[in-house]
Amino acid sequence: MFRRRARADREFREVQRAGQALLLKFAQQPSPLDTNPTETPTGTEPDEAPVVPDLPPLDLRAPAHRDVEGFLMRWDPPLVIDGAVQACSTCGVYRDWIVLNLRDGSVWLRCAAGHQQREPRLDTAWYTRHAGPGGDWHPTLEDGLRHLGH
Repeated sequence: MFRRRARADREFREVQRAGQALLLKFAQQPSPLDTNPTETPTGTEPDEAPVVPDLPPLDLRAPAHRDVEGFLMRWDPPLVIDGAVQACSTCGVYRDWIVLNLRDGSVWLRCAAGHQQREPRLDTAWYTRHAGPGGDWHPTLEDGLRHLGH
């Protein structure tokens, strides 16, 4: 019984050594995908590497949060906040909202009739969780509302 365990341990160590030797063999061989850092292109020095910008051109960049007044999204189903359906305080409608997230972090709700009310129970984190990726940029709030059908 004792010999079987010693034999199993010895076989395990042999397999482990063979695996380590194989790893060392492959670690010493250069990868065909790697470039040789000691070689430099003819006529250039290592400190004269060309500078390649990693950012897209200005006309392809999306505006930063500080550059826009806010974000808006359409919310067609009833809006449930803390277990209660949110209704417009003026006209009583409870569907077809436009949710506005302003730069200061406040969230406003706008009904289809154009009434707006601030919703203190919602914040930017809620908006970010529920809004999809933004792809349309509008210069004014009215253009954005027109785009969303309000």
